[in-house]
Amino acid sequence: MIPIVPDASSSPPRLHSAPLAFLAPGTIRLSTLPPLTLYVHIPWCVRKCPYCDFNSHEAVGGVDGLPEQAYLSALRTDLEDALPLVWGRRVHAVFIGGGTPSLFSAAAIDTLLADIRARLPLDADAEITLEANPGTFEAAKFANYRRSGVNRLSIGIQSFDDDCLAALGRIHDSRQAQRAIEIARGNFENFNLDLMYGLPGQTLAAAERDIELARSYGPPHLSLYQLTIEPNTAFAKYPPALPADDITALIEKSIDAMLGQDGFERYEVSAWAQPAVKSRHNLNYWNFGDYLGIGAGAHSKLSFPERVVRQVRYRQPKTYLDRAGQRASLVQEEHEVKRVDLPFEFMLNALRLVDGFPASRFFERTGVALFEIESILAKAQTDGLIERDPGRLRPTPLGLRFLNDLQERFLLT
Repeated sequence: MIPIVPDASSSPPRLHSAPLAFLAPGTIRLSTLPPLTLYVHIPWCVRKCPYCDFNSHEAVGGVDGLPEQAYLSALRTDLEDALPLVWGRRVHAVFIGGGTPSLFSAAAIDTLLADIRARLPLDADAEITLEANPGTFEAAKFANYRRSGVNRLSIGIQSFDDDCLAALGRIHDSRQAQRAIEIARGNFENFNLDLMYGLPGQTLAAAERDIELARSYGPPHLSLYQLTIEPNTAFAKYPPALPADDITALIEKSIDAMLGQDGFERYEVSAWAQPAVKSRHNLNYWNFGDYLGIGAGAHSKLSFPERVVRQVRYRQPKTYLDRAGQRASLVQEEHEVKRVDLPFEFMLNALRLVDGFPASRFFERTGVALFEIESILAKAQTDGLIERDPGRLRPTPLGLRFLNDLQERFLLT
């Protein structure tokens, strides 16, 4: 039987049959379980951006209408119900994403982190990240986030160009973006700036101005994403005119050169960092580590000795809150990853890493021997998409440029 330790500060967790089923004999055998992180999803935004395909929902009635206390209670229930799946495992990082988590009050984030600490063993130096948008920045509020234990901010700048920001449907302007960075610098040593390129009407010179301004604030970490048109978004229905492919290729090349001058290391397709401040949560994700996701629409990937399991919570905030109040399961979808699909799922993440991964990690995280995909690896190497030595496998610059094609080669079904 899986032990349940009573906690006087919470209602007793419900032990369902899933943990026992997950411990039954399976099709793989993992010698050790990977590191574990926690993802918390807060789904509300002031306004839905036209390019966004994340599980985010406009806050009806504004910030004052957010059901903070009800959602905190639901997250507490969600976490308690999941405890049997991760019992005894330490959590190395926490990522509070959205939506716009910075819509929640400092008191709410303080309660959330206290609830997490009371139920999960966190590393003493755990990275605790909060996503924030410039339109929600208040100096006192963010100082209180820091006092509550948040030690890393990820700020959704996207651009410093007011015309680009308007085209993206953002609620902030360049002045607010810069003010947000100043507040972040005053409270956090570790912060990330999210920027996008390939924006409607953007030129190479305009993109370079964005990077120059971002660099001037000395951020430890930068995430730079090319705008893509995702299905089921407003941009998919009404596509904007985007720069030609040769322009976006020049922008990407310029970004890499500019950031390299400042000592940034590009360690993932869209991530650049100064030494020792790579995102722990994201690195764990890209290395096919485990993560428990709680909150509306959150995803989990959890390993057991003989299987890997994925879960998805109910997406609609109202449904999620109603089910939590009824003490019904908050997991809408759950499935075991088939053995034949594990190579693709691993490579989908690990090949995003510029330096690749140790060859031994593939077997450690999938339970599948690397020689089982040797023919695919050999062809990718011949085509100049990967390079490898006895201890490591990494994508080449060409492989990173054509990453989707490289990843798809590992689809075995």
